[in-house]
Amino acid sequence: MAIGTLEWVKAGERPDLLAEPVVRAAAGLDGVLVAPIDPELADTAAFCERYGVALSESANCVIVAAKRAGEVRYAACLVLATTRADVNGVVRRHLDARKISFAPQDDAVGLTGMEYGGITPLGLPAEWPVLVDEAVAAHPEVVIGSGVRRSKLAVAGSLLAGLENAEVLRLAG
Repeated sequence: MAIGTLEWVKAGERPDLLAEPVVRAAAGLDGVLVAPIDPELADTAAFCERYGVALSESANCVIVAAKRAGEVRYAACLVLATTRADVNGVVRRHLDARKISFAPQDDAVGLTGMEYGGITPLGLPAEWPVLVDEAVAAHPEVVIGSGVRRSKLAVAGSLLAGLENAEVLRLAG
């Protein structure tokens, strides 16, 4: 594995670099690698520039809150950093929501047990759908969050598409 200038190791060798829910989720998966980073550079653009990772090799995970008839349901959307998820169109319709928005930071952090800016699809609550953009699913290896800001994961898109709660869609608008 040689994405960027990072020093990748198997995630199981460095649980100290993962949020607790990610440690549990990664334990049963092969091919999950982790690398430490400067937490001040966790945001995608700064991370990619500093560590020599192309935006097309990096994916962002955003948590959305879908509302209908007084009920709020959460979901994760995973898209390449070069793409924006069509939250108000594709995602809203797929989740059958009347209204959809990015989940408030406190909700996203509290409900996932992960740090803001490091939220990842691995280890999310089992009832949450993980909507994986088809470009991510087809990617041979993509860099994503690790649940904390001080590291990143590298995984195959097929692994993300194969998560129990994953649904592969064309999320780009």
